[in-house]
Amino acid sequence: MTASEPSSSFSAVARRRVWVVILAAALVLAASLAYVLSSVRAGSSGSSLIGGPFKLLAGDGQTVTDQDLKGEPFLVFFGYTHCPDVCPATLAEISDVLSKMPGKPVKALFISIDPERDTPAVMKDYVSNFDHRIIGLTGDRAAIDQVEKAYRVYARKAPQAGGDYTMDHSAIVYLMDAQGRFVEAFNLDRKPEDSAKELEKYL
Repeated sequence: MTASEPSSSFSAVARRRVWVVILAAALVLAASLAYVLSSVRAGSSGSSLIGGPFKLLAGDGQTVTDQDLKGEPFLVFFGYTHCPDVCPATLAEISDVLSKMPGKPVKALFISIDPERDTPAVMKDYVSNFDHRIIGLTGDRAAIDQVEKAYRVYARKAPQAGGDYTMDHSAIVYLMDAQGRFVEAFNLDRKPEDSAKELEKYL
């Protein structure tokens, strides 16, 4: 056996593990998308099945409703501030898209699925790391349950050792038109410029 054989074998194992992780992530994303789109297929109109009235709190303590968003297209993403990877990565991608649209009246809502920890002040501090048009919203558990149901969001607590918990949740970015109607699950897996061009179609 040569000295290079153990290293080569280790590299092969490592590569397999990387592909397993990538495949698992892809399956989670596909499941999230299927969860949303299955609701659309169940009826004749996606706009009637996804989205609806909500009344939540912004970081400054002011109430934000679905009516406040009327007149311009907007994005909606559900997550939580303790999210280790998917949420900050998605918000960074949304920020990249918005950066290609300077001065355009497009907003993105980041709605907490963990209102017990995500107070308005916590949300305000968190979204300050991203584009200023991303608005962090939270509320009491009843308000969050209502908006999750309206947008067909999957979210549940996943207990961890020591009494802590994380959140399992779907990771769809919703594109809503100027009337607050669902358009599609917005595709961020492309150049920010291309995503920005699509958003501009709805202005």
